[in-house]
Amino acid sequence: MELSYLLSVMLFAFTVTITPGPNNLMLTASGVNFGFCRTVPHLLGVIFGYSLLCVAVALGLGALFVRFPMLHGALKIVGAVYLLYLAWKIAMSGRIVGDGQNEQPMTFWQGAVFQLVNPKGWTMAVTAISAFTLEGEEVVISLVTVVVCLALVSLICCSCWALLGTQIKQFLTSHRALQIFNYSLASVTAGSVLLII
Repeated sequence: MELSYLLSVMLFAFTVTITPGPNNLMLTASGVNFGFCRTVPHLLGVIFGYSLLCVAVALGLGALFVRFPMLHGALKIVGAVYLLYLAWKIAMSGRIVGDGQNEQPMTFWQGAVFQLVNPKGWTMAVTAISAFTLEGEEVVISLVTVVVCLALVSLICCSCWALLGTQIKQFLTSHRALQIFNYSLASVTAGSVLLII
């Protein structure tokens, strides 16, 4: 495996994982509302789920969308509805729910399963696998390299977004400021639905 190949994969991984998207917005909101430590399971779930998604795409799942465009359309609808639900959850973060207990952050499995309906995740996975998986004898090692590089870089970049949330929390000194922040992130998350549709 050449160094130039590895650097190309790492640069691609950095570019697509540091930019804002549903995962990063949700991790930032979680960092603000729950702190970094309580956000870690969600963060690790994102990395695990996205890595599995890349493997599934490499095994041919992505080809189904090419062959059956209606599946891709259905994924977009499910993803849009789920993003609206998550936007609502972000907007309601930091409040007391009906039974008097605080809202909980997303779990490991919720973060992982979200990758199945995350349109940015699918686009990134299909692009990464099609662009960087080599043919012939190097197919397996290149697939492992792509998945590992994406996972490691995603871990770093997504952690930065969660840590950003914990830093923003310092400036949100009132319940009202926290509400405005949550409503703003929820609006951006809901707005991303327009990009899907």
